[in-house]
Amino acid sequence: MVSERLPRPVRMPLPQRLPRPLRLALYAGASGVLLYLTLAPSKEVPGVGLVWDKAEHALSWAVLTGAGLLLSTKRRWAIGVFAFGFGAMVEVLQANMGLGRDGNWPDLAADSVGIAAAYLAWALMRRLDWVR
Repeated sequence: MVSERLPRPVRMPLPQRLPRPLRLALYAGASGVLLYLTLAPSKEVPGVGLVWDKAEHALSWAVLTGAGLLLSTKRRWAIGVFAFGFGAMVEVLQANMGLGRDGNWPDLAADSVGIAAAYLAWALMRRLDWVR
């Protein structure tokens, strides 16, 4: 008699086991922190000028999108749509606020690079079976 190994039960990763309201609250909190950092007067934001502005945008939106992908269980395409719309909204607000910030298209392009990088990292992690 040949004994076959039964497949191990599949468990969702920890972020996806959290209750949906908590996952939404965590993502809203991350979005709120990013909103503050992008709209606060430039002299009140820690570290302004330490890193190239476009790299900061790309990294920030990669982290926001990556957090959304890790916390989401369905409609992951909506995370990217939200992140892009959020970036566009930030640029419009920066252009109209007059607090030492300026909105521009290259910043939105850098946001898009960060969003794409997060999706590429997510696809790689799925291919390596690190996430579901």
